[in-house]
Amino acid sequence: MKLHVLGICGTFMGGLAVLARELGDTVEGSDQNVYPPMSEQLAALGIALRQGYLPEHLSADVERVIVGNALSRGNAAVEHVLDSGLDYTSGAQWLAERILRGRRTLAVAGTHGKTTTSSLLAWLLESAGLQPGFLIGGVPENFGVSARLGSGKFFVVEADEYDTAFFDKRSKFVHYRPEIAILNNLEYDHADIFPDLAAIQRQFHHLLRSVPRRGKLIVNAEDQALADVLAMGCWTPVERFGIDVAADWNARLLVEDGSAFEVHRQGQRLGEVHWSLLGRHNVMNALAALAAASAAGADPVALLPAFSEFHNVKRRLQVLGTPRGQTVYDDFAHHPTAIRSTLAGLRAKVGSARIVVAIEPRSNSMRLGAHAAELAPSLHEADLVVFLRRPELPWDADTVINALRGEGVAVASVDALLDALQQHSHVGDHVVFMSNGGFEGAPKRWASSSQ
Repeated sequence: MKLHVLGICGTFMGGLAVLARELGDTVEGSDQNVYPPMSEQLAALGIALRQGYLPEHLSADVERVIVGNALSRGNAAVEHVLDSGLDYTSGAQWLAERILRGRRTLAVAGTHGKTTTSSLLAWLLESAGLQPGFLIGGVPENFGVSARLGSGKFFVVEADEYDTAFFDKRSKFVHYRPEIAILNNLEYDHADIFPDLAAIQRQFHHLLRSVPRRGKLIVNAEDQALADVLAMGCWTPVERFGIDVAADWNARLLVEDGSAFEVHRQGQRLGEVHWSLLGRHNVMNALAALAAASAAGADPVALLPAFSEFHNVKRRLQVLGTPRGQTVYDDFAHHPTAIRSTLAGLRAKVGSARIVVAIEPRSNSMRLGAHAAELAPSLHEADLVVFLRRPELPWDADTVINALRGEGVAVASVDALLDALQQHSHVGDHVVFMSNGGFEGAPKRWASSSQ
């Protein structure tokens, strides 16, 4: 079958394109913005990419269109699909029908940590010899691709609560019907589609309703919002994980930055993990992935050495280089909680060295100002923040700049941001670029330039 994927450079939709190619389908796609790492992955697979949502970008012999949730009525390509009577579906529905049916699905849901936890879980199952398939919202370094069919019976999917498509406003994860589901955490996000936290909790409960009694729920024991979801009704055995609370799975930090910790299950010490990731949040991700792999039948003790061989997803505090005596990182920041925990882990590692953050408030919730009050506190560990305040930003960024603990600079363009870094950063700084978009290539431009 010949498919056209609308929104193909999104991590989810790009992964679908990879899976469709493995199934033997012919795949092409278009997107408004084409940028790495997904554009590089698709080009390497020989998938034709076209920039812009134009009707003429859909080949005349396309048999089915997979529509991404970034597209809505009024989009020229969407109107062409409808007017032409083309067969179309959502990405989540295509995944459920073509890939997940007949597989044992492990779904990873939560406001934060989905991509890292999904990658960890896939790696642990791989290390156990189970050869899982997966679809992850990033490119796991251990695999080099964001998706694969796998030859085993298990399939790991990053389970996003964002809506499915312009014609299906349910969360994507309600399509997946997992046997094992991780609920990592739950906070208010996606202000463009959810009016409040309660609306997101209802969608999470829809996910819970689809997990069978023979399955397992792996739930963050420290998260009250998730406890409230379970209180709405639960029909599946639950295992909880945490650090500072009693739980089925616990960790004890051996190093403050989270690079080494002990794992305990129901009070029994299983062993130690030593790995390259930083931060308390990543220790929680590790516990969740280990508990899910155990629920799938893997031996958790035998899996502990696999953590030392795990390489995180691209753009998760990824070191790009050390130009001008600085260490430059690229981080996929989308929410103040993720920013805070990432910088706390980095601070624990670098000690008193200066941390410089270049940040673009790009997620829908960030751009709408839903997290504006939390943004300055989340940047507490930064000694300098260069804030990209594009002219179209609809809220006053000065309230954030004025509330920073460290120095703050607001600029209107990426070029001005790089100029500000040139002026204000020093040898020995740790420079962290934070954005959930392409950032106009700013991280790589800075990492590859010389002073």
